Amino acid sequence: QVQLVESGGGLVQAGGALRLSCAASGLTFGNYAMGWFRQSPGKEREFVAAISLNGGSTYYADSVKGRFTISRDNAKNTVYLQMNSLKPEDTAIYYCAARPSVVATTTPNLYLYWGQGTQVTVSS
Repeated sequence: QVQLVESGGGLVQAGGALRLSCAASGLTFGNYAMGWFRQSPGKEREFVAAISLNGGSTYYADSVKGRFTISRDNAKNTVYLQMNSLKPEDTAIYYCAARPSVVATTTPNLYLYWGQGTQVTVSS
């Protein structure tokens, strides 16, 4: 059974930082591109960042470029999202997702497995 478990969310002041982790089990992690998405109340799920299966390519939404960094450790079956200079508009539930492909994508429907999400709240 495939599981993706996010952790690291919480409450932080604007300008602060958080590091999200997503631990994967039940799959061959190195065969999956990984992505982070987020969803706030009343909004659709939106792409945040993605990384190819070997970590060689990364992609970011314009809204987080220069502030967030996605990385992965295939030995630990874990993908990370380092979030710096957080803004109140970054408040959302953050989800990680896995896609059985070399190539990462910004399209949520192309990801096969999803975690339950972790709440990130940024106060002004």
